[in-house]
Amino acid sequence: MLSTIGIPGLILILAITLIIFGPKKLPEIGKATGQTLKEFKKSARELTSEEDDNTVIESKGTSSNQDQASPNTQQQ
Repeated sequence: MLSTIGIPGLILILAITLIIFGPKKLPEIGKATGQTLKEFKKSARELTSEEDDNTVIESKGTSSNQDQASPNTQQQ
């Protein structure tokens, strides 16, 4: 998506942002944006790791259920 904007587009966006917010607010906005992205990435990583953990637990539970079922069928 950013590849279609190009250098002139980025310069125009930066100039408009600078005019709207001013040079004093720009670093604060950048810092807040960076912190928000950091928290978002952290949350996304936690969700994917929890999902991976649940998948591993489910697969282990399924294999142990199969192991338990095997002796019962062998006894009959």
